[in-house]
Amino acid sequence: MLSFQPITLSDRPTIVRYTLRGESQNCDYAFANMYCWRGLYRSEWAEREGFLLIRFHIDGGEAIGYMQPIGEGDFTHLLPLLEADAAALGEPLRLIGLTSEGAELVKRVWGDRLLVTSDRNYFDYLYTQESLAQLVGKHYQPKRNHINRFTALYPTHRYEPLTAQHAEACLELEREWCRQREGCREGVLAAERSAMECAFRHFEELGLEGGALYVEDRLVAFTYGSAVTEDTFVVHAEKADTNYEGAFAMINRSLARQLADRYRWINREEDLGIEGLRKAKLSYSPVALVEKWTARLLSQEEQACRHLWREGFPNDEASFVDAFLQDYFAPTRMLSIEADGAIVAMAHLIPFESEIGRVAYLYGLATERAYRGRGYASELINRALRLAEEQGAKAVVLIPGEESLRAYYARFGFEGDHPLVLHSGSSFDFGTGDPTADRMMIRWCTPSSELPEVLHAYYQNT
Repeated sequence: MLSFQPITLSDRPTIVRYTLRGESQNCDYAFANMYCWRGLYRSEWAEREGFLLIRFHIDGGEAIGYMQPIGEGDFTHLLPLLEADAAALGEPLRLIGLTSEGAELVKRVWGDRLLVTSDRNYFDYLYTQESLAQLVGKHYQPKRNHINRFTALYPTHRYEPLTAQHAEACLELEREWCRQREGCREGVLAAERSAMECAFRHFEELGLEGGALYVEDRLVAFTYGSAVTEDTFVVHAEKADTNYEGAFAMINRSLARQLADRYRWINREEDLGIEGLRKAKLSYSPVALVEKWTARLLSQEEQACRHLWREGFPNDEASFVDAFLQDYFAPTRMLSIEADGAIVAMAHLIPFESEIGRVAYLYGLATERAYRGRGYASELINRALRLAEEQGAKAVVLIPGEESLRAYYARFGFEGDHPLVLHSGSSFDFGTGDPTADRMMIRWCTPSSELPEVLHAYYQNT
C-alpha cells in the first residue's frame, strides 16, 4: 500500500531532492506550483523505492490523477501499486504529465488496456535563457522595438529583485490586469489569486525569485518563478500594466538577464488554449514544447469498444477510436451483447440537440466477425429505439456507412435521405469524414415534424 500525505512547506527539501536532479522540465513538478495550487488540486505525495509519487485531483474535481513517478530508471514496476491505490479510491488509474519516453514505457506494460492522449493546450513553452536575455536576431526585432519604446518613454524606470514586500502592490496590479480582460473567468481568477497570495506569503521558503519594474514610484510589471530542475527555471507569473507600452517585453528580458549563469532553460508554462496567450508565447520563438501525455487504464467496456471498432471499421485510424473513447464514450450510452463471457456486439446512442428537438444518434454499430449472422445488430437497434423513446428523444438518426444498408435500416422504420451536420464542439467527426456528404435516415419517436433544409445537431455532454 502507498501512503500519500498532503504537501506542506516542510516537505520541500525532500520533494526538490527528486525534482531538481530529475530530467522532466514539466512546470507542474515545480514545488512552488504544487504548494501554491494545493487548495485547488489537493496534491499529495509519497516515496516508494527511490521514486517520488504525486497524487492530485484533476482540475480541482473529483477525478484522481498521478504524475509520472520521478526517480532513476524505469518506473513501471510501480504501476500495479498506483493502480491499486486508484482502485481503492474508486477510480481508474490516470497518469498525467508523462514524457514521450514515459508514455512509451507504460504502453509496453499495458498495451491495449491503455488509452494514451495528449493536449497541445497543456504543453509548456521552453526557451533558452540566453535568447530571452539577448533577443538577438530578426525574429526578435519587434521585442527590441517594444523595449526601446519603453526606455524612451520612461527614462526613469527601474528594475529590482522581487521580494515579499512587493506583495500588496503586485496583487493590486494583478487585480487591475484582470479587470481589463473580459476573458478572465471568476473561478479561474480566484484560484490564481489564491496561489499568488500564497506565493508572496512564503516567497523565500518556496525558493521563489523574480523582479519588479517601476516607472518612478509606480509598479508597472512584475514576474516570479522557481527552479524545476537544476538548469530549468519556470516563470509562474508575469503581469504588466498595458498602459505602459513595452512593459511586458521589458519585464521578460529583465528576468532572463537576472537568471544569467544559473539556468540554461526558461519554461514559460502552457497557454491553456487561449489564443492571445499562445500568440504571445510563440512570439518569443520557443526552442521546444514540453510535451505532456496522459495515460488511462480502460474499463472492460472501453477495451471491448476499441476491439469491436477495429473489427467493424478497419479503415478508421487508431487515433480516431481513441479520440472517441477519450471524449465521447460513456457506459450509459453503450448498448452491448455478451456471448461466451465477452462483449461481442455494440452500439452507441449519442445525445444531440437540434432544430427539431432532442435527437439520439445511433453510432458505432458493430459485431465481432465470429458472431455475425445471429441477429445481434437487430437486437441492438431495437433496444436503442426503445431507450431513445424512454429518454424523450424526438427521433433517432443515423448515417448509413454504405448505401446498401439503407434497405436494412428501413426495416426498423428509418426513412429518408436528408442532409445532416453534426457539431461535436471539437475536431471529432461523427459523420463520414465529409460533412457535405452526410445524409441521414431518421426514425421518429413522436409524431414527425417538418425537417429544415439541413438538420444541424449539437452534441450534448449529458
